[in-house]
Amino acid sequence: MRTMFWAALALLWTIPPLHAQPAQPKKKQPNILFIMSDDHASAAISAYGSFLAKYANTPNIDRIAKGGMRFKNALVTNSICTPSRAAILTGQYSHRNGVYTLGDALDPNRVHLAHLLKALGYQTGLVGKWHLHSDPTGFDWWSILPGQGVYLKPKLRAKGEKLKEFDGYSEDVIATQSLDWLGQRDKAKPFFLCCHFKAPHRPWDPAPRFQDLYKNEKLPEPPTLLDDYKNRSKAAANATLVIGEHMTARDLGQPVPKNMTTHELRKFAYQIYMKNYLRCIAAVDENVGRLLDYLDKEGLTEDTIVVYTSDQGFFLGEHGYYDKRFMYEECLTTPLIVRYPPVVPASKVNTDMVTNIDHAPTFLDFAGGKAPDEMQGRSYRSLLEGKTPGDWRKSMYYRYYMHLADHGVPAHYGVRTERYTLIHFYGQPLGMKGAVNKPTESEWELFDRQQDPQQMRNVVSDAQYAQTVRELKAELERLRREVGDDRNP
Repeated sequence: MRTMFWAALALLWTIPPLHAQPAQPKKKQPNILFIMSDDHASAAISAYGSFLAKYANTPNIDRIAKGGMRFKNALVTNSICTPSRAAILTGQYSHRNGVYTLGDALDPNRVHLAHLLKALGYQTGLVGKWHLHSDPTGFDWWSILPGQGVYLKPKLRAKGEKLKEFDGYSEDVIATQSLDWLGQRDKAKPFFLCCHFKAPHRPWDPAPRFQDLYKNEKLPEPPTLLDDYKNRSKAAANATLVIGEHMTARDLGQPVPKNMTTHELRKFAYQIYMKNYLRCIAAVDENVGRLLDYLDKEGLTEDTIVVYTSDQGFFLGEHGYYDKRFMYEECLTTPLIVRYPPVVPASKVNTDMVTNIDHAPTFLDFAGGKAPDEMQGRSYRSLLEGKTPGDWRKSMYYRYYMHLADHGVPAHYGVRTERYTLIHFYGQPLGMKGAVNKPTESEWELFDRQQDPQQMRNVVSDAQYAQTVRELKAELERLRREVGDDRNP
């Protein structure tokens, strides 16, 4: 039965049988270590050189950047955890893989990256945050947090076992289990290991050893911390993700002060929030170092593609916000750093647009396979080799479906080009899981990021941008047709 099952899947996904490949010398398949954090903004990695660079001390993540390539325009197609993780595995947009919201499960019968790498001879493992509701498939072994999991004394459930509590901090436990699996793997096979950290997801509980980090420091504020949303949409002004105002005593570690002005509260809460956020990242970075040290010790560095990324970006006080969801740069963009010494030049920066649906085709490319036609992403291997194809994308399509759910962000879709971002808050709920069945105003936003990189001025009604709006709306509809998103608002 198992043989028939895989044969059927191979037929469904048009995987060419190995015997049908042209005779040629077999190249050594690289190991793939895919490290992903949760809600880690690029601005909180020192290699990205943001306003926080002096304090976002990430020497081990920076090691990957020094030995490889850092992407400045790595983008997500739906900035929320569960859909983003499904997009990474399937190489498909939400409307194709069926995972639109936090409440949707990845169909366990759906073939994805792990299945395909396994068919190419890889040993596959997954440790940490899964967050796709159904049990993982395609992995030889896995150990996952239940849902979001907790930071201290986390519980994980391994394949074929019951939920078990572990002493210690979640990032340490996840890294230790990853290292244990690497140590016990079949060394005759290449490996694909997903090490998925929980941090720095809310509620930002640091490891005890980092509890006093930044204690006597005043962290720099983003220039838009006190944004008043006057030149923006109602969607931006009405969202309930403002630092301080929309935080809880759990977020701040104390009752929310009642005797402060809005600006005073925002500045006060920002310091607490950002210090705890960066403290969580300190544990991530330390454990990234443990993984890199293992590769060095075992002589695997030259043979292993190391990827560091996040499931999406995150607001670190920009526009006065925390969280994600919006198609604004801070949460649309995500860190992406790739090291593979035989192919990727050291200390390089790439500015081409890549998306999270491109990871699966890329890994399959390096593994010697071919992405199935059902995958909508494209391998960025050529970019890693320092060559940008002439037909590489100049625009990308985005869509968020959880209308007014969790922080009151309306459902929206949009197009991002090298210079512009056009967003349509279409105002009509679509009956998605977790969404609020309440119509809102239909609005458009246009940002000229060349003139306004911090996205503070909506110029969609500015006469000098009239032609740009027409062109971008046409491009948006072209992309919708191209990706097959026919769910009209």
